[in-house]
Amino acid sequence: MRYGSEHKEATRRRLVQETAEVIRHEGLHAVGVAAVMKRLGLTHGGFYAHFDSREALVTAGVDQMYQDGVALFTSRVRKLPPGEALTRYIVFYLSSAHRDFAGGSCPLPVLAADAPRLPGAARDQYAAGAQGVREVLAGLIGALGRPEPEALASSVLAELVGAVALARAEPDPARSDAILSHSRAQLAARLGLEGQS
Repeated sequence: MRYGSEHKEATRRRLVQETAEVIRHEGLHAVGVAAVMKRLGLTHGGFYAHFDSREALVTAGVDQMYQDGVALFTSRVRKLPPGEALTRYIVFYLSSAHRDFAGGSCPLPVLAADAPRLPGAARDQYAAGAQGVREVLAGLIGALGRPEPEALASSVLAELVGAVALARAEPDPARSDAILSHSRAQLAARLGLEGQS
């Protein structure tokens, strides 16, 4: 049976979304062509109608993770003034909910340890996504009138990603919560956002 282009595109979208979910929940090592196709009830051979390699699938999955993250961020801060938008982003990013909800997590802390070993195109996609997040942060920081918004955004992003990664790795719940809490407070003070949350 032959399917139309709409069916093929819908299948490809499902395949990419499933790959993003596998990466979020199980890690990059769990992305296998046969396993992902089986999860969708598809045959291994059908994969090549959509992608020419596992690397291309991983690259699309990483891109999907960023798209999902941007959609989530946009839904949370749409039409807010820059200070409030930045505050909400930091409060959410450094929350126990974000730490514990890997399925809706930003790809930066999820893939940080694997990024150096990502295949070329996937690593480029990871870097492009990180740059996109830095640009959004720089825009919000610049709108607050802070000097050197690009440099400050880079530093803020490094602390956000590092704090989430460390909080996830910390086995003691109280210490894990403290990592997030301390970073929230320090970023708010550094950015002049105290009292906005």
